[in-house]
Amino acid sequence: MLQRVQTVFLTLVFVSMIVSVVSPHWQKFHIEKNEVAQLTAVKLTHYIDINSGEKQSETWTFYIAILALIASGVAIYSTLSYKNRLTQIKLGALNSLLMGGALILSVFYSFDGEKLFNPGMKGAYLIGFYAIFAGLFCNVIANRFIRRDERLVRSVDRIR
Repeated sequence: MLQRVQTVFLTLVFVSMIVSVVSPHWQKFHIEKNEVAQLTAVKLTHYIDINSGEKQSETWTFYIAILALIASGVAIYSTLSYKNRLTQIKLGALNSLLMGGALILSVFYSFDGEKLFNPGMKGAYLIGFYAIFAGLFCNVIANRFIRRDERLVRSVDRIR
């Protein structure tokens, strides 16, 4: 049913994946040169001068956004398929794979961003990156509650 605790966690998965799409994942500044590299779910942009907005390069990273949006859709579909717990468990596993893929791509593109300028200085991961971790955590917790419900139903069936 929709009033179960796993519904709350699956809704948090949906919200965290949307936050991941709209928030920056990684950023690197060079204060003296006014240079910045920023990774979002859609593109990795290298600005030569942040004040003028002049771009050096731009790499499309929309695969992260696609995986995050599919993961949010799977979370909603899993929430609505509450009558079939085995399907929910399978969708939870699929969702973990999708979010893991988005996380791996985010790390991969951040390593590409590190090479753009001043390799000795490290960039910082931002809220979009950590939102994927939050989604993974909430998905694992939701799957635990779904499995617990399935075990409870099976134990009641044995009693009959």
